Amino acid sequence: MQAPLYQVKAEFFRMLGHPVRIRVLELLQHGPVSVRDLLADIDIEPSSLSQQLAVLRRSGIVVSMREGSTVRYALAGGDVAELLRAARRILTELLTGQNQLLAELQQADAPPQPLHTTR
Repeated sequence: MQAPLYQVKAEFFRMLGHPVRIRVLELLQHGPVSVRDLLADIDIEPSSLSQQLAVLRRSGIVVSMREGSTVRYALAGGDVAELLRAARRILTELLTGQNQLLAELQQADAPPQPLHTTR
């Protein structure tokens, strides 16, 4: 029996739910990147990066290419980059709303301003 679509989607988002995987996907948005360059941009042990790249590769959202002794990774399609852009837009809206709420709370906590009366 096949899993319901909502369960498959949850598994997909769970697979994305690691900071290193998200960072790798962000770096790959601009084109293929070598493992050496990924290591330079992400503060992580090579074995840990290899493990995270394997998860992304097994999921099918990244592909690897060997060029001599260099292995380069790339996004399998543009939809992942679009998903990351959508996440950025959603987070921007959420944080903007939180900043507005914070400003309102700070204003509400401010001591009342004295009324200026004229005699």
